[in-house]
This record gives sequence, C-alpha cells and structure tokens, in this order.
Amino acid sequence: MRASLKLRTIQREENRASNLDQAAMTYLQTTADLETIYGTDLAPASVVKVADRVTAHYGALIAASPFVILATAGPEGLDCSPRGDQRGFVRVAEDGKTLWLPDRRGNNRIDSLRNIVRDPRVALLFLIPGSGTTLRVNGTARLSADKALCESFAVEEKAPRCVIELAIDEVYFQCARAIVRSALWSTEAPALDAPLPTPGQILAEMTAHQVGGKTYDDEWPSRAAKTMW
Repeated sequence: MRASLKLRTIQREENRASNLDQAAMTYLQTTADLETIYGTDLAPASVVKVADRVTAHYGALIAASPFVILATAGPEGLDCSPRGDQRGFVRVAEDGKTLWLPDRRGNNRIDSLRNIVRDPRVALLFLIPGSGTTLRVNGTARLSADKALCESFAVEEKAPRCVIELAIDEVYFQCARAIVRSALWSTEAPALDAPLPTPGQILAEMTAHQVGGKTYDDEWPSRAAKTMW
C-alpha cells in the first residue's frame, strides 16, 4: 500500500510538471535574484564550520568513509566520479592541508584525471554508511606517479597507477537533511515497482545488441573480482 501510494504521488508530480508552460517560467539569473528568495542571513553554524585544513574531528569522518565523490572540471565540461575503497583509504597529511587519494582501477576513461591535468580545481564529498553527516572538501589537485607513493597504497600487491594529491582550500561538514529526506541508509525503504535495467541491458539497447546483453551481466562478477585493485 505504501509503495503504491508513493507511485501515485510521483505520477501526480510528473503530470503537474508536464503541464507547466516552460516559456512562461521565471528563472533566477543573478545573485541578487537568489538573495531576494533566500535572503543573506546565515546561521552561525553555517559559517564557523568551515576550516582551511582537516581538523581532528574532520579527520575522523574521513577515516570512517569508504566512499567519496570526486568532482572535476575541464574544457569539455564537468565530471563527477564515484571513488570507493576500504575505510580510511584517503590519507591526510600531518598538517591537515593535503589529502592523497589512490586512483583504483575503473573503466579506464580517466575523465577525472584528464580534467585535473588541465584544470586543477576539484571537490570531494565523503559519505559514511549509516551516518547523516557528509564532508565536503574543495581545493586543487595534481597527479603523482611516484613509485614509492603508489606502492604504499597497494592492495593485494596491486598498486594504483597514480595518486591524486589534493591541496585543501576549505573543508566542512554538510548537515544531514539530504540523507534524512532520501532515507539513504534506511532498511525500510519501499521496494521498487520493477527491477532496474542492468548494465548489460543498457549496453545492448544502445548498440543494437553488439555490446552487452546477458553474457556481459553474467561475466561481470568474475571479471570485476580479477580487476578490483
């Protein structure tokens, strides 16, 4: 009953959105437009939480996180890449001003890395399973292929090909509202009405079945296990 009610609510919202006249919409185009709606007053906590280095408490959050989202920018546009590893896989310098993030194996598109070598601005968002608190880090990055550094991040005797070194501009926690609203860590979320499409199905549809399909999905677990690190 709960799932069907949620589905009807989503359908009503979709119908309402489709009936809007986009040409008649009012768009916000300046910071003054934003301030008219949101105001300019900030709660003290929104300001004083910002640090220029990783504090002891912020270091504890980084050490507990097995998942971080890396945002980069380049001539072709923006990129947002998931980075997952063992808890504490991002290292913090003693002075708290530098982070090191190993570049584990992925699809070898290296979109994030291509961006960093041309535009060093980056942002990180750390997530911690079970916690509503997230951590945001903004700064500039460069890539190191130093052999000793890469080997220090080795897992199962497999070292990353490079390590992202991030010089911190600012770091601060984000309030838990987004996590709470989404019930991201809840085990009581309603079941999906239909199974999600698999990577194999998506690839097959996009390539007239030249790539992907059931074989792709069936072979992925063993393929990933051999190339995890």
